[in-house]
Amino acid sequence: MLNRIFFFIKDKIFGFFSWSLVLIMLLGSSLLMLSTSLQESAIMDELAHIPAGYSYSRFLDYRLNPEHPPLIKALAAIPLLFKDLNFPLENKIWKEEVNGQWGAGNQFIYWNNGQRADEIIFWSRIFPIILTLILIIFVYWWSKELLGRWWALIPTFLVAFSPHFLAHGHYLTTDVGAALGFFIGLYFFVKQLTNPSKKNTIWAGIFFGLAQLMKFSLVLLIPIYILLLVIWWLISSKERGFSFLSRNSLLLFWDFLKSFLIILAIGYLIVWLAYFIFTINYPIEKQKLDTESTLNSFAGGPDPEGNSCRLSSLSPRCLANLDIWMAGVPILRGLGHYFLGVLMVMQRSAGGNTAYFLGEVSGGGWWNYFPAVFLLKESLPALILVFVGFLAGLGRIFIRKYRQSSSLKNYLTLNFAEFSMLAMVIFYWLYSVKSPLNIGFRHILPTIPFIYILTTGSFKKWLDSRLGREIGWSVTVRKITSKHLKVLFLLLMLIWVFIETMSASPYFLSYFNEIGGGVRYGYRSVTDSNYDWGQDLIRLKKWVEQNLPAGRQVEKIAVDYFGGGDIKYYLGEKAEGWRSSRGNPADSNIDWLAVSVNTLQSATARTKNFERKPEDEYSWLSSYDQPYARVGTSIFIYRLR
Repeated sequence: MLNRIFFFIKDKIFGFFSWSLVLIMLLGSSLLMLSTSLQESAIMDELAHIPAGYSYSRFLDYRLNPEHPPLIKALAAIPLLFKDLNFPLENKIWKEEVNGQWGAGNQFIYWNNGQRADEIIFWSRIFPIILTLILIIFVYWWSKELLGRWWALIPTFLVAFSPHFLAHGHYLTTDVGAALGFFIGLYFFVKQLTNPSKKNTIWAGIFFGLAQLMKFSLVLLIPIYILLLVIWWLISSKERGFSFLSRNSLLLFWDFLKSFLIILAIGYLIVWLAYFIFTINYPIEKQKLDTESTLNSFAGGPDPEGNSCRLSSLSPRCLANLDIWMAGVPILRGLGHYFLGVLMVMQRSAGGNTAYFLGEVSGGGWWNYFPAVFLLKESLPALILVFVGFLAGLGRIFIRKYRQSSSLKNYLTLNFAEFSMLAMVIFYWLYSVKSPLNIGFRHILPTIPFIYILTTGSFKKWLDSRLGREIGWSVTVRKITSKHLKVLFLLLMLIWVFIETMSASPYFLSYFNEIGGGVRYGYRSVTDSNYDWGQDLIRLKKWVEQNLPAGRQVEKIAVDYFGGGDIKYYLGEKAEGWRSSRGNPADSNIDWLAVSVNTLQSATARTKNFERKPEDEYSWLSSYDQPYARVGTSIFIYRLR
């Protein structure tokens, strides 16, 4: 009795201390994100997401930004609902244009509400930060179940102080939301699969639905679910002594399949309900016209007159025709709008995007883009931990084979959650490598928490292993792999991670490891959302105020800016919007040029599968050896005369 009381008290005390450490991590992470947010201007995607989210929550109208699901944007708009803001409802951008998200964002953020742009942007980022903190909590929660409370602190720490989650976690985008969606979606499905019950099925369905409302890429959960379901069915059948495809085995499969279908039904019921609510005030006539216009070029455009879709001759264009029909049916138009977003993503993914990567600009993508970006942007200590964890895992496989004491079935039975994470990482990476849509490190963020957990789990097993003794290595070699050295190595790597992160602050978006060029020179490897997304316009404003003070004659600066900010809003008459095709600003009596590094790299690097006009190559800028100054990390300033 006393022993039980002692262990109960001990468990509560340890639980209190472990959660206290998690709270400290949450506090540190939130402070870093908030302080960075205050210093940065709107990045490119926020110019569309902020007005879209406000229009969903305030007006229940989903005409803006249908290529992304509504949940994150609508949540981000909640703080703005308590402010007296002017939305451009009477502007033709809202009334007449098809998905006039960029124009609506420019009007709403910069010109309809006085000098409140920074306030609007900051408050729009509060809920994305909250979602990032929720992800950190879930990482600890699942890790604690798999590894124990103390080991769970390691992947939690790695996520909380990852430069990448600190960067994208404070922007109103769908990337960290996608990571959260994949994480909770997989967690609750695995829980339902391994411990089936009505309660777990309902929870799995609810979180599957919420995940689908975060990003369209989360539809990938469905094939992952199917793969895991089949594997768990085979394991369960063998454990129960059912022969393959016997009646009992098929009945067991039907039980699993029913639960899976219920999860999908609950999830898509939630999707339908959300889209139904957010399209209540979207005029059905405009929705149908907007859908027709948006899908006009989908799969080669409309069918020739008189040619309809038949079962014998189905084509991708039939999907567009079906969606246009759904947009005009009141009860189905919510799902039709969801389907529209899916088709837009399919079209964009197939077409790829123009990007700069390792000295080259291409419109067709690269197969090695994501592996290279991961190796260049992930911190070196984290990469070392992943590598050691991978080697330790191979070592354990070697020992099992050497001792012939284990089987794949036993591993899957005892480590199915771990296997599920590994399957998710492999499946998602294969999909990403195959896709020509190279949009940056942020695209592989959903896999990073799983990689950290798998690495920690492998390291934990390595720490307790007797590898040297099992194989018969010498005493000297066994000492090198002793537990104390392993613990010291782990602590040094975690300290290094923290130092890397703090040294990168507040330029988390531009973080590259030392191999990739670091924060200062990472742009030489890859740009866009990996380095320059428009975050430094506020810093450019401060530089101009300090270096080009107002006098009798206002000294101007030409600005070729890539991002979601507005140069006239921040710089007023001191700024002149510029492009390479306009030539040297000095010829127009402008002594200064500020140019975004993303634009500069895209203009000067060699091209592949992409045609660039000579006048867009900033050839005249080559006569200036080095920038005169640099604002933040992403804006180069040249003194022209």
